[in-house]
Amino acid sequence: MSYPARDPARSTGTQGKALSKPSEGREMSSLRRRTATRQAIRFAAAVAITLIFVFPIYWLFMISFKTPDEIYSFPPKWYPGQIHFENYAVLFKDGDAITVWNSLVVAGVSTFIAMFLGTICAYSLARFRTGGEYLANWIISQRMIPPIAVVFPIFLLFVWLHLVDTYIGVIILYTAFNLPYVIWMMRGYILDIPKALEESALVDGCSRWQVIWKVVFPMCRAGLFATAIFTFVFAWNDFLFALVLTRTEATTYTVQITHYFGGQSNFWAKISAMSVLGTLPIFIAVAFMQRYLVRGMSLGAVKG
Repeated sequence: MSYPARDPARSTGTQGKALSKPSEGREMSSLRRRTATRQAIRFAAAVAITLIFVFPIYWLFMISFKTPDEIYSFPPKWYPGQIHFENYAVLFKDGDAITVWNSLVVAGVSTFIAMFLGTICAYSLARFRTGGEYLANWIISQRMIPPIAVVFPIFLLFVWLHLVDTYIGVIILYTAFNLPYVIWMMRGYILDIPKALEESALVDGCSRWQVIWKVVFPMCRAGLFATAIFTFVFAWNDFLFALVLTRTEATTYTVQITHYFGGQSNFWAKISAMSVLGTLPIFIAVAFMQRYLVRGMSLGAVKG
């Protein structure tokens, strides 16, 4: 009885497929392990970087609630044994906390004025090409002037105008220095708005001011809020101008904190408490405006 001959090629191919399946499984398993390892490393790096940036803020808040013994204890205590508000109470009792209100007034008012004037100027540059092609570049270049280079002439001018240590003087200065930034940013946002929308509104009978209020402002609302937040932060964090141009009536919190650093000792309880009071408005503003901030920063980006 004879049996059919086996095809060597078919037999080899079948064996090759049988052998390739385990090897492919091993490769997929190895690939999954490498992917999981990369993700674990990235996650660990993200956690480490977050802790590095968050720990100083945590430590600042903890010191503000500690007693002097806990502040200077060694080894350091990572959290207070009991929450104490005496450090904050001292700031309000001595009248030092009013400097936070001063910062809020000058930063808030100057931001509002700079946003209004800067947006109007930016609209003129974007739609009417006021001043030619290079005026916008010249305006933003004024923001690059080092403050230390102009603070002394400004001080002499403010002395002559009797504006030293006044809200009005600091507000005018902050507005003038933040205007170039506002104009430059808002010009970019307004250029992204289609002109056809404004032309349609003009055809429907709207005046130019109504077009700005009813068309331009709503269309670039995210950019308005993002620019306003950064402008407020610039004014809020200023130290040099406030140091030179204020004395007692309009002193900001950034200047007040320096009074707690002494030649022989530092008042760490007051420093931390005042720093917490000074950072809370920024945290609150960013928390409430976060969605506008993210959308505003992405406006004008290259879209694929």
